[in-house]
Amino acid sequence: MIAKDSPLLAAARREATEYTPVWFMRQAGRSLPEYRRIREKYDFFTVCQQPDLCAEVTLQPVKRLGVDAAILFADITTPLVGIGIEVDLVESVGPVIAAPVRTVEDLARLRDLEPEQDLGYVLETLRILRRELPETVALIGFAGAPFTLATYLVEGKPSRDYTQVKTFMYRAPEVWRALMERLSAITIAYLQAQIQAGAQIVQLFDSWVGWLGPADYETYVLPYSRRIFEALRGQGVPLIHFGTTTAGILDLMASAGADVMSVDWRIPLDAAWKRVGMEIAIQGNLDPVSLLAPREVLWSRADDVLRRANGRPGHIFNLGHGLLPQTNPDEIAALVTYVHEQSQQYRSQGAA
Repeated sequence: MIAKDSPLLAAARREATEYTPVWFMRQAGRSLPEYRRIREKYDFFTVCQQPDLCAEVTLQPVKRLGVDAAILFADITTPLVGIGIEVDLVESVGPVIAAPVRTVEDLARLRDLEPEQDLGYVLETLRILRRELPETVALIGFAGAPFTLATYLVEGKPSRDYTQVKTFMYRAPEVWRALMERLSAITIAYLQAQIQAGAQIVQLFDSWVGWLGPADYETYVLPYSRRIFEALRGQGVPLIHFGTTTAGILDLMASAGADVMSVDWRIPLDAAWKRVGMEIAIQGNLDPVSLLAPREVLWSRADDVLRRANGRPGHIFNLGHGLLPQTNPDEIAALVTYVHEQSQQYRSQGAA
């Protein structure tokens, strides 16, 4: 039986859908000229802090690209900004934190998050979006996972090797535990508030956790990811878990308790699905650079993802990471149409 509500929400529940739903990480902004015109007038956080403007940016890819979901326009570090951490988004670098957190004394700066008080503009944006989005388009909320937030807090900026954060884990395990507990509590409060404000599905971004081996992940990260998903389990919305370069820890990540595992292009989709378990939905996993390739190459790569999904319920088409800024929006829109049309053929043939 084909679900009648949002195809993306149905797929997250592993229900049959007419076609494979599509959305893209970093679909709001970056490659869209209408977003760039807005950024000529406002900096990133100013856009985020004006709900009407933020909702407009969030809706731009839905209107232009035909994707099956809108994802809140915000930054992973938004809850840190909410509790008073000074974050500067540096062009071509990323989030930069002038005063890193590296000692037990520094933890005092990480107070509890009061979502309505600290991030009321985020919640108002979600309320606007729920009023404006059609029922068939899902509204995605998100947060950075504790480890990924910790990489910014400890390193002070994006890193190539995460030496400082890994050394922190090894040399000060008790301080690390306290840091992860505080970040977990902040993340839970943030995501619960997003759900109450209208988010219909939420994604936990652990973007940099792939730098850890299985033993380190299991010891230093997994307990906190598991705690977050357990806290959200009763909220009634599907939960997505995302990371990159995570082929070696996919089974451990899946054990954290999400409904959907988002995987990158470094492992074939069917192999990843077997690794995490077919009782979990899967999201991914096209290489973002494929959208810069000739059209026949793009179609071939998209076909490979769909062929590996094989028409099974529970696949959400996405990239293995975010859209690249130089991507042509017309190519993105064409890919959405192509996936919708081709996936119907796979469904008509039936899953093997």
